[in-house]
Amino acid sequence: MAGQVSFDITSSVDLQEVDNAVNQAKKELAQRYDFKGSKASVELKKSENVLDLVADDAFKMDALWDIVQTRLIRRNVPVKNLKLGDLEKMGGSLVKRIVTLQQGIPADAARDIVKFIKDRKLKKITAAIQGDQLRVSSASKDDLQATIALLRTQDFGVELSFGNYRE
Repeated sequence: MAGQVSFDITSSVDLQEVDNAVNQAKKELAQRYDFKGSKASVELKKSENVLDLVADDAFKMDALWDIVQTRLIRRNVPVKNLKLGDLEKMGGSLVKRIVTLQQGIPADAARDIVKFIKDRKLKKITAAIQGDQLRVSSASKDDLQATIALLRTQDFGVELSFGNYRE
């Protein structure tokens, strides 16, 4: 009889790729005609896992977010894992928006994933929350592969990565 086979479900943002995307966005911002003389800026705070966006007004903030989002998508950063904050007024006519980078699976999404797996009544599949990731295990490799395929069809609000496959 074979032992337990398992894999981990994680969700993370590669901070180096985000940093590269921010640098590209800064270069584009410096070259764009509609941002000449503007105080618009983008800053990555790695220690806090946030992006700070500053623009002259809400219209320029939308354009700035489009630039940053485009650069992130081109660098394969999952945009699902970015949580946009509200527009905040700053001194003068400037506006600020904080974008939070979601590292790990939030507790409510993890519970939703476990509930989804249990509701499907998959044979002998167990899912356990381990901090900010999930471990799914079974005696059958085929059942695990079917579970991965099923989870990919659903939207839990974060980009899911499947890895750390163990026999």
